[in-house]
Amino acid sequence: MAASARFAQSLARLPVAPASAVKKDGWRGIVRTLAAGEGRLLVTNHNEPEAVILSIAEYTGMVDALQAAREATPDPMAELRQRFDQRLAALKEASAADRLRDIMRNPGKLDGGVKAGSTY
Repeated sequence: MAASARFAQSLARLPVAPASAVKKDGWRGIVRTLAAGEGRLLVTNHNEPEAVILSIAEYTGMVDALQAAREATPDPMAELRQRFDQRLAALKEASAADRLRDIMRNPGKLDGGVKAGSTY
């Protein structure tokens, strides 16, 4: 299902108040509507969605759910970053300069193959 279709379905499930009702009832009326309902209110202007007003409880719940989803999903770059940092740490060792000089003085024989990667 396309994102726009999911968005339209989620809007369709919200309680609706036209902008004229918001103006007529005032802020207190809107807060009462939020408290009495789901904590969400879709405000329309000429039958077109214009804004969604959330209660503090609803907003907090959404933020908590988003944070939980972020924590549950592993960072795809974390493992790559860790492996790179481990390889880079080898350059900071005291013997790194001596090992590099040794390699440059005594280059290996390839024998038709390529020496590369983590196994080299």
